[in-house]
Amino acid sequence: MTSVQVDKQHDGNEAAEQAPEEGYQRGLGNRQIQMIAIGGAIGTGLFLGAGKAISMAGPSIILAYAIVGLVIFFIMRALGELLMYRPVSGSFSEYAREFLGPFVGFVTGWTYWLFWVVTGITEVTAAATYVQYWNKGIPQWAAALVFTVALFGINLISVKIFGELEFWFSMVKVTAIIGMILIGLGVITLGFSDAGDTASFTNLWSHGGFFPKGIGGTLMTLQIVMFAFLAVELVGVTAGEATNPKKVLPKAINTVPWRIGLFYIGALIIILSVVSWTVFKPGVSPFVAAFQQIGLPAGAGIVNFVVLTAALSSANSGMYSTGRMLRDLALNGQGPKFFTKLSKNGLPTWGTGVSVAMMLFGVYINYQWPGEAFNYVVSFATISGMWAWIVILASQLRYRAKANRGELPQSEFKAPGSPYTSVFALAFIAMVIVMMGVDPDARISLYAAPVWALILGVGYLCIKRRDAANGLTAGTTPQDASAKGSKD
Repeated sequence: MTSVQVDKQHDGNEAAEQAPEEGYQRGLGNRQIQMIAIGGAIGTGLFLGAGKAISMAGPSIILAYAIVGLVIFFIMRALGELLMYRPVSGSFSEYAREFLGPFVGFVTGWTYWLFWVVTGITEVTAAATYVQYWNKGIPQWAAALVFTVALFGINLISVKIFGELEFWFSMVKVTAIIGMILIGLGVITLGFSDAGDTASFTNLWSHGGFFPKGIGGTLMTLQIVMFAFLAVELVGVTAGEATNPKKVLPKAINTVPWRIGLFYIGALIIILSVVSWTVFKPGVSPFVAAFQQIGLPAGAGIVNFVVLTAALSSANSGMYSTGRMLRDLALNGQGPKFFTKLSKNGLPTWGTGVSVAMMLFGVYINYQWPGEAFNYVVSFATISGMWAWIVILASQLRYRAKANRGELPQSEFKAPGSPYTSVFALAFIAMVIVMMGVDPDARISLYAAPVWALILGVGYLCIKRRDAANGLTAGTTPQDASAKGSKD
């Protein structure tokens, strides 16, 4: 559905009970949506990135994950309220266009597309390096090429196959974390393994206290923790292809608290009890360090396999979301029209194909010039992912205000505590962005943002000129409705 159609739908305060079909096949069932939601919250940010955060904050990193987890829940409930109002594949890009204006929708769609392209590049490249753990003779470029082509092929078959692959990718990650928690509990309570004599919950406060680096050290980790949750909003992009979105999506979103509690806070409590926080170092997986302390030689190989699946899962999700975002932009006159085409299986093959080509080019650049220029591009993924969260919260606030005035129908899944929770989440994100400017390692992300904003600004001006020449409102197509159903 495009912006013009939304305006027509709301004339006379009327709204359809269900979102209109966008040409996609609703092939994602409850089981797959649930695991996509879980997998979106568990990635390399936990398996690898937590090591740096632990070294910066000590055991208080648990508190940081708890606070950020609460903010993520506020964001997801805000997204859930919008999804139940109008479940569409364009998700927050569509909501930005409707409630914040066509320019914000344009910026959001293209920024989220770039976020997943860059993420796909880094994850495929990372997956190729993980393979070398078992066989150093495999060239990194060859493994990256094989992974990219294989995942692209899967995304060309059907959305159901994509969902099934994500289900099993997420299952690997969930099983690994639960296994680590159970083994850690056994070590702490029964005292077996090499770590049995020192493993204790007292490790959470006996090595310099719960805040060994002070409150400031904990605050500086909030940006790292926030980045670990990037892609949790992906479940919103599945709305247009879920078999029963009004039943499945709220259930998936409501599982966010216990997912964060178990997979992040629970896992960290156990790991930091088995191993003193002083053992962990940046760049080393805390899971690997814990397995080594326990004395399980296969631990490093297990974690390497899990991280490999996490990277492939992220790349797979990137291919899925980029095609949908490009099609949503094209349907609203904010992208090339050929992106509106769907395959016979209801897949946006043109958008996915162009995105994959960009990923392959990025892998080549990373192989040829792995220097600072590429790092600038990669670092932008962090700030662009947070932009999606800002748009979700701002759109929900505008929607709730209109619904309370009777201009729009009330959502069946209201965000509890809103607008206060949404305002709090926005303020928290703003604080994290300010802290990114203080941290020299994270400041690079903020340098890239103005450059991208300038590119988007020029692009939008070109669209406005084109539309004005054709006598159209900015961001619409000449045949708005018919473009949506076009097929290859």
